[in-house]
Formats: sequence, C-alpha cells, structure tokens
Amino acid sequence: MEKELLTIEHLKKSFGDNVILDDVNLTVKQGEVIVIIGPSGCGKSTLLRCINALEPIQEGQILLDGEKIEPKSKNLTQLRQKIGMVFQSYELFPHLSVLDNIMLAPIKVQKRPKDEVKEEALALLERVGLAEKAKSYPRELSGGQKQRVAIVRALCMHPEILLFDEVTAALDPEMVREVLDVMLNLAAQGRTMLIVTHEMQFAKAVADRVIFLDNGNIVEDAAPDEFFNHPKTSRAKQFLNMFAFDDVKPHEKV
Repeated sequence: MEKELLTIEHLKKSFGDNVILDDVNLTVKQGEVIVIIGPSGCGKSTLLRCINALEPIQEGQILLDGEKIEPKSKNLTQLRQKIGMVFQSYELFPHLSVLDNIMLAPIKVQKRPKDEVKEEALALLERVGLAEKAKSYPRELSGGQKQRVAIVRALCMHPEILLFDEVTAALDPEMVREVLDVMLNLAAQGRTMLIVTHEMQFAKAVADRVIFLDNGNIVEDAAPDEFFNHPKTSRAKQFLNMFAFDDVKPHEKV
C-alpha cells in the first residue's frame, strides 16, 4: 500500500476578510495523480501555493512526509526541494540558456556536481523532445517548449511531488497537446502529481482522483469515471455541463 505523502488538515486561507480556502482536508498518497478542477476564483491555484509555502495560511497544517510546511520553518528550503512546482508563466530566466535554467538550482541549492546535473538535464530534454534546444534562450522558444523546459527544470530537482498550476492556460491550442503528453508520460511513470487544469479531457485521462473545489471547499472527491459520469452534487453537474466529453483512454502506470 502506498504511503501517505502529503496531508492537508483543516486548511484555511484568507486575504483580509476574503476567505479563499475554508477547512480543506486532503491526503495524497505516493504515486497518486490528483486533478483539481473548479470555477475560476474557487481557490485552486491558492491551494498549490499554500502547499509550497508561497502563501501563509491562517489555520490548519500541511505535512509532507510528516514534516510541517510553513513559511517560518527552519527546514523550509529542504522541504521545498521535495516539491516541484510548474507555473502557468514558465518563470524561466531570460538571460540564461535552456540548459543553464535547468542546471541552476541543482548546482546552487543542492550542491550537486555540475557534470552529473548536466548529464541528467540533457537526458531529460531528450525525453521531452527538446535536446536540440539546450543552448537556446527562452525568447527563442514557443510557449509549449518553454513549458516543457519548466517541467524538466522541476524534474531535475528530484521532487517527491509535482504541482502543476494551469500550465496550458497561456498556450495556443496547438501547443497544449505537447505539454499534456509530457504530463501523461509522467503519470504513467508513477509520479505523484497535483494538477490544476481547465482541460477536462486531460483531467479525465490522467487523474486517479478528481477534486472539485467551489467557494474554497472540496465539494467532491472521486475517481474520474465516477466524477465525470455520476457527479453527486448539483454544483458539479452544473460545472460539467459547460464541457463536452469524448471517450478518453486513461493513463496506464508502468
């Protein structure tokens, strides 16, 4: 049985008097792929930012491997190395090449040998179809290519869990598929992932569990077939009625 990797207990997050997340409870097992969906403004991205301590929380706790994650924690740097986060806006350094963007944190933060990191970075770029772009700069890449570089950068830190925050939202439709294919491949490898997305077809294909957030609360937590075919709440039914679905083959883990 897979161990519980991430535990969120009674999480409350507010901006002033505006409550964004209210008594959120969630457990993520090692190797699970959890897709978080819901209307805009329901707290999806904020939840990911709280997990990575990019946002302070007002109540509750977040535990990774049994260790509490909080902005003032003395071991926050070490904990963050276990959490890979991929943002919608790529967050690549424009003055660094693709390879240097990927190698920077493993060398500077983890103090790993440069040759070892370079070998791994090039192998990961090859895996996502970007080996020929190693010496290119972000300005020379398409949006889909930048996002794949951002994923490789996260992977090179050897995280225990990967957080994806609307990583296809800023992409042209023809570029979305190349990024989603990389994420499907990661799911098939058994990576632990939390994915915020509006791509319902992708969510149906990749998820082990679907979390439906609304007004800062987890309204439904179910297997994808159950959620997409038999949602329990009227709010989830209303949300899903905005999308059209075709048959999608779920990912198969290896």
